[in-house]
Amino acid sequence: MKFWILWGFDALVALVFIYFFFIGLLDGSVSSFNMRLWLTILGMLAGLMGSTVWLKMRGHGVVAACFLSLLAAPALLYLLFIAVVLIDPPRWN
Repeated sequence: MKFWILWGFDALVALVFIYFFFIGLLDGSVSSFNMRLWLTILGMLAGLMGSTVWLKMRGHGVVAACFLSLLAAPALLYLLFIAVVLIDPPRWN
């Protein structure tokens, strides 16, 4: 159960990256200059998502959950930061 919660959260993070990639293609901010960087990021996300499912199917659920936590932890911390800023807006001056 813990594995699929982490996997679902990481899938949402991957969808955010895919969304910004396609928006960048449409507005021209993703160009040949930074295409390799974007494709590397998207490839690593796809590799993470696929390899953790493969590890889970092979009986290594704990290792797969650890790999998923590498992406989920910073994303959750960022989500917490955004929630704090929205709930109690700070004075930035």
